[in-house]
Amino acid sequence: MAYIILADDDELVTEIASAALRGAGHVVGVVHNGGDAWKAIVAKRPDLVILDCNMPEASGLLVLREMRNRMDLANTPVMILTGRRSESDVTLAMYEGANDYVKKPFDADELVFRVEDVLNKHR
Repeated sequence: MAYIILADDDELVTEIASAALRGAGHVVGVVHNGGDAWKAIVAKRPDLVILDCNMPEASGLLVLREMRNRMDLANTPVMILTGRRSESDVTLAMYEGANDYVKKPFDADELVFRVEDVLNKHR
């Protein structure tokens, strides 16, 4: 079991992803913009963060960059879950420090598998 923060402004995405992750035994906190994501990450210190690139207030990549610049959050695993599909988007996210990159639309079972893979590599 891991505590995961899921930040995405699409309610259908958060509903599907959080249900799949909860079904796999994880605890999931959902926020819908980059500002709330940052506040939750700092306050809750999750085991994993899942970020959408395109959110109000702050993009997922900006939140990721801020995490990597803080000693206390620099090693927290981050997965990008986004509709951005180009290889340059993937490359940029990995350069910024993402541990994985999942493109929308996504398969819920594959998302769970990849979350658990990232968590296992981090442990």
